[in-house]
Amino acid sequence: MFEADEASRALGIELLDAERGRAVATMRVTPAMVNGHDIAHGGYVFLLADTTFACACNSHGPVTVAAGAEISFVRTAKLDDQLVATAEERTRYGRSGIYDVTVHREDPEGRTVIAEFRGRSRIIDRDGMNT
Repeated sequence: MFEADEASRALGIELLDAERGRAVATMRVTPAMVNGHDIAHGGYVFLLADTTFACACNSHGPVTVAAGAEISFVRTAKLDDQLVATAEERTRYGRSGIYDVTVHREDPEGRTVIAEFRGRSRIIDRDGMNT
């Protein structure tokens, strides 16, 4: 699925790991991603988390999409920050699932959490219609 994701790959997102119910991806904050406050635009942070969520929930095989998601921004990210997103499956039930994604950066003092994302997934049929 990630190989066909032109939007994520065009932004430099790299998938580091994907296994059943889990994924790790990374993205460097570029000048095009910085807003008028000189910090990373939240939409790009959301996109990194959403991409990582998609890789985790599609790791089981069936075509799975987001049924909904929310994000809490904890700290700001800045130009040239290397962000890392880790998605973890919390539960799957029927055709639905819940996944948590933490976006962080590595600092000399350790790991700094940038955002926490929760995504709700739904398995669909190949035509994009729920079955």
